[in-house]
Amino acid sequence: MMEFHDVHASYDAVVALHGISFEVKKGEIVCLLGANGAGKSTTLRLISGLIHPKKGEISFNGQNIHNMSPESIVKLGISHVPEGRRVFPGLSVTDNLVLGVSNRTNVSKQELKKDINEIFNLFPDLKRLQNALGWTLSGGQQQMLAIARGLMAKPKVLLMDEPSLGLAPIVVQEVFRTIEHINKNMGTTVLLVEQNASMALAISDRGYVMETGEIVFQGMAKELLNNPEVQSAYLGGRVKGGCNNEFS
Repeated sequence: MMEFHDVHASYDAVVALHGISFEVKKGEIVCLLGANGAGKSTTLRLISGLIHPKKGEISFNGQNIHNMSPESIVKLGISHVPEGRRVFPGLSVTDNLVLGVSNRTNVSKQELKKDINEIFNLFPDLKRLQNALGWTLSGGQQQMLAIARGLMAKPKVLLMDEPSLGLAPIVVQEVFRTIEHINKNMGTTVLLVEQNASMALAISDRGYVMETGEIVFQGMAKELLNNPEVQSAYLGGRVKGGCNNEFS
């Protein structure tokens, strides 16, 4: 479905990616793990067209997308939920959701209302807060709104950048349950960048571990959880059930 082939990226003189290659198959949850500065968020920015690679190819359903604009990429069915949520603070919950359909043409009022009601069924808290302004929401509510806005685009692939960042543990669990629901019940493929390695691997099919712009480990999620090197370097030692270890 999505493939990276020998992709290099940099910010001026600072090299961010040193020729990474990986794939995301239809229907999977795939996680990208690693410390700050490993190149995870850069990878998502490349997919969504916010930056372009210096070398290499990125393809989606057989079509090269690495030189396309963000608007064109969204129309292909790729939606990006960025780090920090970026909810519009002066707009209501409903108005934030409406912005999520900007990639879809000729959406009728009836269809828009139906889509919003479906989102409210998935996120009951947002229905209760539908007229509240973005700035009045808690961190967890803003994260749910950011995910919901991404889903309004009807994406084939949802890119999620650090969805648990800054949230209380009980809210983090709700966020991860929602990600699983989006994947299993809605059929949306998910590429997840996450600092909470244990929980990310617990819901993922496969994972890639990045260090300083390179992929150093890859495999099935369960294999990575049980890999002694991954445990030592990224999971704080032996992983036990319910552990929520995070990267520094």
